[in-house]
Amino acid sequence: AHARAVLAVPPAVVAALDPAGEIRTPKGPVFATAVVAGTMAVKQTSSLIPFCHPLSIESCDIHIGLQDADVLIDCHCTLHGKTGVEMEAMTGASVAALTVYD
Repeated sequence: AHARAVLAVPPAVVAALDPAGEIRTPKGPVFATAVVAGTMAVKQTSSLIPFCHPLSIESCDIHIGLQDADVLIDCHCTLHGKTGVEMEAMTGASVAALTVYD
């Protein structure tokens, strides 16, 4: 499953990107922290969303990049089974976006 979150950011945020494509703040690296938060959220989806059953996620890949004045957050999740992982992908992208916004 693939989910994408898009954050429109002001020019000051775009200007704050370092050569590696990261934003560094007193709290730490923003995008790297968001990847960790999104991954943790994927694993906790069933605790956050009522009636969503726990799944054994086999892979979770979160990529954060910039396109013009938008931060694009892509979350890809996979598993082999009878159910999909759309809720987990959407939760991962959403929490990563919230972390960037914070």
